[in-house]
Amino acid sequence: MPDRSSLEVVTEALGKGTERKFSETVELSINLKDLDLTVPKNRLEDEIPLPNGRGKPVKVAVFGSPELLQKVRAVADVVVPGNQIDEFAKDKKSAKKMVGQVDFFLAEAPLMPTIGKRLGVVLGPRGKMPRPVPPGSDPTNLVNALKRSIRVRSKGNRTFHAPVGTRGMKPEQIAQNVDAVLNRIVGKLERGRTNIESVYVKTTMGPAIRLW
Repeated sequence: MPDRSSLEVVTEALGKGTERKFSETVELSINLKDLDLTVPKNRLEDEIPLPNGRGKPVKVAVFGSPELLQKVRAVADVVVPGNQIDEFAKDKKSAKKMVGQVDFFLAEAPLMPTIGKRLGVVLGPRGKMPRPVPPGSDPTNLVNALKRSIRVRSKGNRTFHAPVGTRGMKPEQIAQNVDAVLNRIVGKLERGRTNIESVYVKTTMGPAIRLW
């Protein structure tokens, strides 16, 4: 099948899907081939910035010292002082709820061992272990970048999905996001594009339209 442009396929996917009463996500369905996914290095796990953002709010939480948290309080959605991690972890129900609602986590590097010990069982399986940041740094720019990013995880599956926008965005914006995600993924694969069997674009409730 000859390649079609991302814009052409996104436009078709939006046109064929019936508009719903909620803001549908537009996502890629990517099928890999010729990769041994039992080998960890062949599994994709990446945070990919989208040129036009997700089209909906992305939540970022930060664990850190009072000094670091003061710097990000205006941009982070959740802040957890380092001396409250143990207390926070004791309430497992609240911890799981927060982890489910937050997309990305950052943590001041010295806190990582404590977070791993106390919250690793909640964060790890969800692929949400925090990205460490240097002590005393100002991660404001990183928080803002993550708010325009997605997390891609293939784990041991040949087929995985990546959100690239919402129905409320312009097709051109979504198409640019599609290209950014695919370029990043191709660059991560051992044999680039030849490790991709197919790529489809679809809305949450709409039909899948083949791109590659």
